[in-house]
Amino acid sequence: SNNPSRFEGDQRPVERVSFDDVEQFLSRLSGLISGLHPQLPTEAQWEYACRAGTTDPFSFGQSITTDQANFNGNYSYRNTEKGVYRETTVDVKLLPRNNWGLYQMHGNVWEWCADGFGEYTAEPQINPYCRDVGSRRVVRGGSWFNLARIVRSACRFRFDPGFRDDFLGFRLLGSAGPVTQGMPSK
Repeated sequence: SNNPSRFEGDQRPVERVSFDDVEQFLSRLSGLISGLHPQLPTEAQWEYACRAGTTDPFSFGQSITTDQANFNGNYSYRNTEKGVYRETTVDVKLLPRNNWGLYQMHGNVWEWCADGFGEYTAEPQINPYCRDVGSRRVVRGGSWFNLARIVRSACRFRFDPGFRDDFLGFRLLGSAGPVTQGMPSK
């Protein structure tokens, strides 16, 4: 019931939540709505949704501007003009959505993924899932204070599961039944 966010607004993402906070929230939410199995997306699911059928660095193409995503516009990508630096999160629907109708996949807040952080291997994989590699958890998307290159579809980072800050939130994946890759074991 208490919103931990630094930045206020009913249409802004919740931030300052840890991976552990999100797991507790998911457990409570599952108990409230019969048949709903909310979860964090795997890293591969997150990137697939972000790209929305594209192969470019951004779902919007080869470059990105602050008219398309919330990031630190003082640092452009591939010689685009500098943009605004809002220094805060913004309402989710303020900026355009990707081809699949998803808002703010680039920037605004880093988003927790279900995976532990592991190095990629050279072998081709379909929806890889990293269960138990150390304690650090994957985040994707970049945030309101990152440079444009950090909000690319392929950019990834990691944090300890108890870490929280005003640039870190989450996006839920809902399903009518449990997903076999589900939440990682600790």
